[in-house]
Amino acid sequence: MSLYSTLEEAIDAAREEFLASQTDVHEDDVSVSQFSLQKYVMQDGDIMWQAEFFDGEGEQGECLPICSGEAAQAVFDGDFDEVELRQEWQSENTLHEWDEGEFQLEPPRDLEEGEAAAEEWEDDDSPSDKWA
Repeated sequence: MSLYSTLEEAIDAAREEFLASQTDVHEDDVSVSQFSLQKYVMQDGDIMWQAEFFDGEGEQGECLPICSGEAAQAVFDGDFDEVELRQEWQSENTLHEWDEGEFQLEPPRDLEEGEAAAEEWEDDDSPSDKWA
């Protein structure tokens, strides 16, 4: 799995990887049917990206399908708005690193911080608790 610090780098790498897999097709004739993307939040807070192109819709990879058909081809051809792609990304699909190389959909919870937050919000029978 190759991760990149910018979305543009991830797309460029995916394009190069796809072209390398299409040895019998000239670069100008390459046709993609699906563009997939994955966003990662590393333990140090850095955002990393991974992208993939496929020549058939519905193919499975490490990333989530974002667009298909003409839209996927446009991304492959470099005709895309990075801001728009970032806005289309659903935050609930972001993977968070919880151990080196291990990812999950929920950010890791530090035990001490989690316990402190739990104690802070415990029911203390204050008048405001009666309004809930």
